Amino acid sequence: MTYENIDFTRGYVRRTVDADLDDLFPQLPAILLDGPKGVGKTRTASERAVTIRRLDVASQRAILEADPMVIAGDPPPLLIDEWQRVPESLDAVRQLVDTNPGGQRVLLTGSAIPPRGTHSGAGRITTMRVRPLALHERIRWAGGISLAALLEGDDEVGGRTDVMLRDYIEEIVTGGFPGMRSLSGRALAMQLDSYLDRIADHDLPELGLNVRHPPLVRSWLRAYAAAISTTTSFEKVRVAATADVGGAPAKTTVMPYVELLTQMRVLDPVPAWQPSHNHLSTLTIAPKHHLADPALAARLVRLSASKLVAGQDPTVPIPRDGTYLGALFESLATLSIRVAAQASDARVYHLRDRGGRHEVDLIVEGDDGVVAFEVKLSSTVRTADVRHLAWLRDRIGADFVAGVVITAGPEAYRRPDGFLVVPLALLGP
Repeated sequence: MTYENIDFTRGYVRRTVDADLDDLFPQLPAILLDGPKGVGKTRTASERAVTIRRLDVASQRAILEADPMVIAGDPPPLLIDEWQRVPESLDAVRQLVDTNPGGQRVLLTGSAIPPRGTHSGAGRITTMRVRPLALHERIRWAGGISLAALLEGDDEVGGRTDVMLRDYIEEIVTGGFPGMRSLSGRALAMQLDSYLDRIADHDLPELGLNVRHPPLVRSWLRAYAAAISTTTSFEKVRVAATADVGGAPAKTTVMPYVELLTQMRVLDPVPAWQPSHNHLSTLTIAPKHHLADPALAARLVRLSASKLVAGQDPTVPIPRDGTYLGALFESLATLSIRVAAQASDARVYHLRDRGGRHEVDLIVEGDDGVVAFEVKLSSTVRTADVRHLAWLRDRIGADFVAGVVITAGPEAYRRPDGFLVVPLALLGP
């Protein structure tokens, strides 16, 4: 596979979530596209809408504030963008769906969690997650190795890619926000900084949090970014958030950050796997930390592509196994695998026992069992690198569908022990 970036400035580019919408929207009356700001929810929904009501426009918002049921006269499909600015619009959609439950009526974009006092829409409005662009959505992915096929037990792999370590590093720092894909250098850095500054200055206050000292938010986010791809406790992240703001934020300050930043999908932790197997009952329940996009993490800790190539690590004192570049590569792999897994209705977890003796970076659980992933920045995979996969295979038996080591190397192949080695650039939905 030849490395070629997709140009997002020349019209709409279909994404993995488009196939989900093609399949489901004709049968579902209302879908809420849920994800962080800037991931393209509105652009994707607009491709399917006949009528669009943008509630970030004051004149259009005033109409729905006066009479939310005015949407009953709108030709479908209707897109209500930034619906949370008029919370009553969710109740209006619910009434529309009750009246006519046929498919393809309404798309909503905006806040993930309804404000208090608003009808949740449960049973009437289906939520569909939209994340930043996965790697297979950023480059010309020619149908290399399919996660769906792996989940179904098809573990025949092969192929080569010319995507190299420097290319992965460039993808990490550029990120998967469609509107930033054409930027580089100072322009990209300023856009990422603006995105992060807006969280404390605008987004958190909009959700009702009184941010008295915005630099505290940035400081805590910087510490969280230093902890990505780890299960570091929030207390340790809090203590590490000192820097230039005069000390760590108080515990009572941190927990609202965690709650609201997760609600905004800025924080996107991977939950711990809690299977029903009694012989795996000693697993930790702590999540593994990730931000919406590894580019946000790299920018928060001020590590450019050149610094990452040079092997620099964050100055924030968060202990970790391995390099920070390895953690960022795992975060990019996690983003890509989550996007691909959603297309197969599979869920993504991590596994770690309480003693830390065994851990698996990612567990993708489908109807027929699990595909387990280890992520290694090195292109060389040794027996020691698959020992946790072998341990899990021995423990869960037939539920273990495949074990995969994701690498930054050039070639996909099967090891003599049955485990698969797959370059990240070859993996897709």
